[in-house]
Amino acid sequence: MSHLSDNQISELKALVERELEGLRRSMAISEEALRPVELDQTAVGRLSRMDSLQNQGMTRNLHEREQSKLAKLEAALKRFRDGRYGLCTVCEAELPHGRLLVFPEAESCARCG
Repeated sequence: MSHLSDNQISELKALVERELEGLRRSMAISEEALRPVELDQTAVGRLSRMDSLQNQGMTRNLHEREQSKLAKLEAALKRFRDGRYGLCTVCEAELPHGRLLVFPEAESCARCG
């Protein structure tokens, strides 16, 4: 029996699904930005290429964070299906509803996290 009410579970599951949808859209955009930078001297000046390379590096870091969050959100959906959402995956303590509203992908309590 979960410490979360049915309404809280529905609310949190909808939140996870919305975050997943937004994250997938963002990842599609960042994947497009990761295309190789054009090195043709006539097409782009040297400073513009350096800016493009720097922007691409920042986009790569963003994309890696997005992939990590995607995995955590998908794991949260699995915990919903398994009836384990809202419980610490280490010690099985109940995760507070407020924490889950802020971090719906949270899988561990403050002590184990």
